[in-house]
Amino acid sequence: MDKQQLKGILKPLIKECIKEVMFEDGVLSGIVSEVAQGLGSHTIVESQNKPIAKERVSKADEERSRLIKEQKTKFNAHKKSLLDAIGKDAYNGIDLFEGTRALSSDTSAPGPLAHIEATDKGVNIDGLFGVVGNHWKAHLESEK
Repeated sequence: MDKQQLKGILKPLIKECIKEVMFEDGVLSGIVSEVAQGLGSHTIVESQNKPIAKERVSKADEERSRLIKEQKTKFNAHKKSLLDAIGKDAYNGIDLFEGTRALSSDTSAPGPLAHIEATDKGVNIDGLFGVVGNHWKAHLESEK
């Protein structure tokens, strides 16, 4: 049986099944009634956002900056206490924590990367295909 014969047999059967579902099962009438219901109501709702008072925004910004300064102060104090515990003469006076910062304590999104900082760039794989990419054709030909 070739493609045209199969198409000739299946096409009328599929048409009949679609008509049966559309008309007898009420699918088409449901669609038409939903469209007609949508066309009948021309209600337009306009939402207006109330402008936020500048006092609220500035107070929130002040509170946020105060909390950030407080966290930085705590972090620096913790670093200093760790260095003092190690001893200033240890490691030839090198600050082991220079350039470090505290991890965010946002644990609201659990998952495999929950403990990774959002700003972490990860591993650079830019050159991966450049190194191997020129040799793929040779590898594929050797398998034949």
